[in-house]
Amino acid sequence: MNNTDIISKTIAFVKKQLENAEGGHDWFHIERVYKNALLIAKEEVCDLQVVQLSALLHDIADSKFHGGDESVGPKVARTFLESQNVIEDVIIHVIEIIRNISFKGGNFEKKFKSIELDIVQDADRLDAIGAIGIARAFNYGGFKNRALYNPEIAPNTNMTIEEYKKSQAPTLNHFYEKLLLLKDKMNTETGKKIAKERHHFMENFLAQFYAEWDGEK
Repeated sequence: MNNTDIISKTIAFVKKQLENAEGGHDWFHIERVYKNALLIAKEEVCDLQVVQLSALLHDIADSKFHGGDESVGPKVARTFLESQNVIEDVIIHVIEIIRNISFKGGNFEKKFKSIELDIVQDADRLDAIGAIGIARAFNYGGFKNRALYNPEIAPNTNMTIEEYKKSQAPTLNHFYEKLLLLKDKMNTETGKKIAKERHHFMENFLAQFYAEWDGEK
């Protein structure tokens, strides 16, 4: 099976798996990350098949929707890739990217490194910031019935991985605990350039939010 066929079948598989997913982690999220990854990959020397498959499968079973179990995604991805007769070296690389892509409170040290991971991680992080990042944050906050903002609950930027997973803090805190940190955690030059503009958009949004909250505008 050629790569075009594998990618087509992967897209169909992911669409089916995520047809009832929460709006910020659905097929359209995957599609945006896929497009971002292809854009970044143009400027890098990389294995494009690994980038494509990893971008498409990186959230196939997000741990936050599986009781925090981080083993589900890699297992689902491996079973699918084996069914498509993808070579073992590629499967292992894709699985390692899935295992190491997540933010996890910002205190997670990657145990695997590759340019393909850098590309897909940047692509995923770009979808967490800017206008879409803002929309996704509040969509997920609503999904979890979290407050928009509570001035009495300060952001916690030193959470452990477990604390980050279990946090029920207001959605606005998430900007300080993750979204505003991503600009300086980008790996590639293309990712850094796009992130800078999206970061600025979020800063303007927060200034407007606080002004409206305080009745100043």
